[in-house]
Amino acid sequence: MPYKFDKLSVLVVEDNAPMLEVVVNSLKLLGVGKVFQARNGDAGYQVFLKERPDVVITDWEMEPVDGLELVEWMRRHASSPKRNVPVIMMTGYAATARVAAARDQGVTEFLVKPFTANELARRIAYVIDAPRDFVETNEFFGPDRRRRKGHEHSDERRKEDDE
Repeated sequence: MPYKFDKLSVLVVEDNAPMLEVVVNSLKLLGVGKVFQARNGDAGYQVFLKERPDVVITDWEMEPVDGLELVEWMRRHASSPKRNVPVIMMTGYAATARVAAARDQGVTEFLVKPFTANELARRIAYVIDAPRDFVETNEFFGPDRRRRKGHEHSDERRKEDDE
């Protein structure tokens, strides 16, 4: 079933001009209503403050402010107008440690480069159709790291923690 993204606003933060163009054009082809863009995390945060997009898609590796720092600002900064905005992190590195670092910073979804327009559309649809609850502790604010619904756990340690 094709998605209707015409009422959606998306901010794309990417320092590589050709990649930025590919993502922006893909979003336009998918029918996204408003597409904003920025070339690094600092500029991206300024656009985020002004435009308050529905979804943020950001690269990880950028200078002078990278994608993880941008996510930290959006999730934890007092000036952030939309702390629970879905964030899709794009990167060419899919190592488990990097995925965990992104998750621990409050990233909602992870998209490994290169990717197709269909993969991009699926991630956007997922963050819209299946929004995750947000968790706030002294050290973390972001989407619940557990994707499973309900209270069933696969190991005894988690069962004990829930009792």
